[in-house]
Amino acid sequence: MSIRQDVHSSGIPVLCQSCEARHRGVCGALDADQLVGLAKTSSKHQVEAGVELVGDAETVGSYSNVLSGVVKLTKSLSDGRQQVVGLQFAPDFLGRPFKAESEINAEAATPVALCSFPKTVIERMMKESPGLEHRLLKQALNELDEARDWIVMLGRKSASEKVASFLVLIARNIDPAANASAPSASFDLPLTRSDIGDFLGLTTETVSRQLTRLRAEGVIRIENNRHVIIDDMKRLEQRCGD
Repeated sequence: MSIRQDVHSSGIPVLCQSCEARHRGVCGALDADQLVGLAKTSSKHQVEAGVELVGDAETVGSYSNVLSGVVKLTKSLSDGRQQVVGLQFAPDFLGRPFKAESEINAEAATPVALCSFPKTVIERMMKESPGLEHRLLKQALNELDEARDWIVMLGRKSASEKVASFLVLIARNIDPAANASAPSASFDLPLTRSDIGDFLGLTTETVSRQLTRLRAEGVIRIENNRHVIIDDMKRLEQRCGD
């Protein structure tokens, strides 16, 4: 892998040089010395799909940058039911600063690569670096905006528009190295049809019908039941009802 060489690479730890979280995520707010300090306490690791990353009401001891893959966020009800409330992609920050316990479940929806660091270290650095605190605040506000947009989608869009919107969301975010404005895309669905329905407020059967309809109309192609190919992103975007 070639390492991006620019004026910002001088003094940057090897661990961080090719990391998208440094260029587009919260670590972009740190200078070289701060990155060196954070890298000394950080660890990169791979997690298989289905592994719980953070449990509801679990004591928070560390935070992570998502480097690749998709993280599914859920809320649990008292009777054991779960609701999918969000998805995280690279280079999102996984964790809620200044909370002693997690209020969500975070699970690897696909194989996920993470860079993790102690909670105490990142919260100390937030006090020392207004830029880092600003980045985290900006991400929190972006997530709030996305949640509001999703509420509108759940309340006002048709089933067809919801499924199209979900596919666009995945296509534009699942691969951190891909061009977000690319005219085409291909990916494996990171969620089961049941989870997609949970996320969109639809039944599993409705999700399957809408995917079949999009395929029949030539908007998407589906291989092996879960690999989606989109030859014309604009055509799919037109089906989102935005």
